Amino acid sequence: MAQAAFKTFDTHPETADAAAGAVAAIDRDHLARMTFGEPSLERELLTLFDRQTELLLGRMRQAEPPVAATLAHTLKGSARGIGAWGVSRAAELCEQAAGDDGSPAERSLALAELDAAIAEARAEIAGMLGISH
Repeated sequence: MAQAAFKTFDTHPETADAAAGAVAAIDRDHLARMTFGEPSLERELLTLFDRQTELLLGRMRQAEPPVAATLAHTLKGSARGIGAWGVSRAAELCEQAAGDDGSPAERSLALAELDAAIAEARAEIAGMLGISH
């Protein structure tokens, strides 16, 4: 049962590439398209996403399942906006695991996967922005 709950759903072509490890944690081409190639806007979005991931992940760890699902949905959308396909995919799994049929073990596993995806994205963002965490 747990295996079925964690099936990856490819809602974007880039997601399949991210699942295969073919792209970085942040799809820079997608980010450039979303920001019209404006470096200052890229920096601003990456900075906001970096802060948001830390905040939402912390809240998700403490939240009841319906609230965690809402937070995961928010994070999924933000991740798709900047091309963080691994975070988007992991947030989608958290959203599903927090649903009515998700067990505590499934939610815990999904949250651990999200934590790992966020850590990878934040490390790449830090490198792109020249900051440290």
